[in-house]
Amino acid sequence: MIITLKDGSTKEYQSPMSAYEIAKDLSEGLARVACMAEIDGKACDLRTVIDKDCSLNILTFDSDEGKHAYRHTCSHVLAEAVKHLYPEAKLAIGPSIDSGFYYDFDIPPLSREDLDALEAEMKKIIKKGEELHYYTLPRDEAIQLMESRDEPYKVEMIKDLPEGEVISFYQQGDFIELCAGPHLMSTKPIKAFALTSSSGAYWRGDEHNKMLTRIYGTAYTKKEDLEEYLAYLADIKNRDHNKLGREMDIFTTVDVIGQGLPLFMPKGTKIIQKMQRWIEDLEEYDWGYVRTRTPLMAKSTLYKISDHWYHYRDGMFLLGYDSMDEIMAAEDRSHEIHGVEDVNLIENDADANVMALRPMTCPFQYYVYKARQKSYRDLPYRMGETSTLFRNEQAGEMHGLTRVRQFTISEGHLVCTPEQIKDEFKGCVDLARYCLTTLGLEEDVTYRFSKWDPDNADHYLGDAESWERVQGLMKEILDEIGLDYKEEAGEAAFYGPKLDIQAKNVYGKEDTMITIQLDMFLSERYDMYYIDKDGQKKRPYIIHRTSIGCYERTLAWMIEKYAGNLPTWLCPEQVRILPITDKVADYAEEVRKELRKNGVDVTIDGSGERIGYKVRRAQMEKVPYMLVIGGKEAEDGNVSVRSRYAGDEGVKPLQEFISAICEEIRTKEIRKIEK
Repeated sequence: MIITLKDGSTKEYQSPMSAYEIAKDLSEGLARVACMAEIDGKACDLRTVIDKDCSLNILTFDSDEGKHAYRHTCSHVLAEAVKHLYPEAKLAIGPSIDSGFYYDFDIPPLSREDLDALEAEMKKIIKKGEELHYYTLPRDEAIQLMESRDEPYKVEMIKDLPEGEVISFYQQGDFIELCAGPHLMSTKPIKAFALTSSSGAYWRGDEHNKMLTRIYGTAYTKKEDLEEYLAYLADIKNRDHNKLGREMDIFTTVDVIGQGLPLFMPKGTKIIQKMQRWIEDLEEYDWGYVRTRTPLMAKSTLYKISDHWYHYRDGMFLLGYDSMDEIMAAEDRSHEIHGVEDVNLIENDADANVMALRPMTCPFQYYVYKARQKSYRDLPYRMGETSTLFRNEQAGEMHGLTRVRQFTISEGHLVCTPEQIKDEFKGCVDLARYCLTTLGLEEDVTYRFSKWDPDNADHYLGDAESWERVQGLMKEILDEIGLDYKEEAGEAAFYGPKLDIQAKNVYGKEDTMITIQLDMFLSERYDMYYIDKDGQKKRPYIIHRTSIGCYERTLAWMIEKYAGNLPTWLCPEQVRILPITDKVADYAEEVRKELRKNGVDVTIDGSGERIGYKVRRAQMEKVPYMLVIGGKEAEDGNVSVRSRYAGDEGVKPLQEFISAICEEIRTKEIRKIEK
């Protein structure tokens, strides 16, 4: 057989050989660092026997695939260590992930001391250098094996596999794991690892299942790389908005109020208020939006017209029924309503009218548009609203401010003629990018063109021809703008394709921050029209969009990016005056009044603490500017300026400082912190 290597060279062998044996033949050094193989482009275990001509690439830790095999093997070592220290533990799943690996166990929660003990046990296992043996069993025998080892989660996983499936296992010492691989040849190559944290995780991500204990870890081939990663982890933990936002007194949560329902403290409220006022004025005065204010709840009828009810009902908060069974019974009695064009018939069906807190604003704004007849001269009609929305997120999905059950969004809908759609869509993109640039966030985002999935056509309104036409139009617009985007099938809304602006949090989890959608169906569902130049009624296009997205999520994003050091214009406290003694209290008050008169958020630290302590406290609370005032400053009408940006900025006349900070706030400048 002829083996073609990565560099194009070939090797010929007379009999079948494993990928590992070929690696060893090529180089003893390569075999020592090999993690897995790629055979004819397919990821394979090093144990895979090759018996015909093929291309072969031996992958090491330097490749993404090699890292996953290396770290997956380390997750097996963790599972073996857990079984040693907690014999009653039940194994769930333990995959590798981009940053390392995790493993879910049915055991009580663990402390940092428990993780340290597990690390010590893992070192003992690795030191033995046990080989990993691969074998397969028929489905029934695999179930019997896992039942004999009292592993109910593994049994459930096997039973979910098709009849006749051959099940693969890996064994190291007395530890046996249900696994498809690939893995290292033994545990010996694992040089540097750490268990980084533990948390709760529902079995299979379903909040109705049992809460398991998830242990996170990572592994490297070099100790220096591990230490660098652990230092990075320490930094991102300090940036985590869920930790930092609470420490900065921006928000909190309370069990008796509920998960996913954050309370904004005065500082957090001030930040949101500044963002909201900026966006509302920007949209209204610079981008030509009219503002609306619509109800927080509505009859289910409203959502049935659009089909939102049938796509989003499970994620809505419903009022007036005690259980989903009651709602389903009402649905059964009024099933004929789905698809009925006569809105009056729907309105008169009492069973159809479950009350629901709104998960989106679009149907409400459609009725604002419909309240008065519009002509082509009235279009584009741009409606903006600061919308509070409610979505029944799963408990396991919620985190800090990034995923909550009540949130506020800069929502808008643009009703356009077909001729206006390109310019209006480009305008929405320009507005979103302007907001991102102003906040200093544009460099952190990626763009996703979210398309329909033709293989799941029943999920969407309309036909394939309509979808291809509108997706073609959207692609044309994005290409004209010059956006660098990726296409993703199956991520479109059920009523149209969209541009999703994506960003990652400090832990690498990606979320959608801003969305701009093309809608070609709902104007017909809601009987929206305009009178065209020819005097005929025409259906408009609709653009659904946000300008800054969800205020809560955007604030979380900014806290993490700036490690709490928000741009001065957004800070709830922009200046803190620090009198050295009580003798200058009157002058300190004069300075405060002058700053307030110019729109600066300022406080006075009138405590009896020493000035060094006052400065450190202001720095800890991330106040942008501190004005130290002593007798000399009071006498000369000056202030001694310290900032988080440059440290000691020297003594300045008060009016000079006021002019500078007002300009910084007006232009929304993002000053860099000097090292």
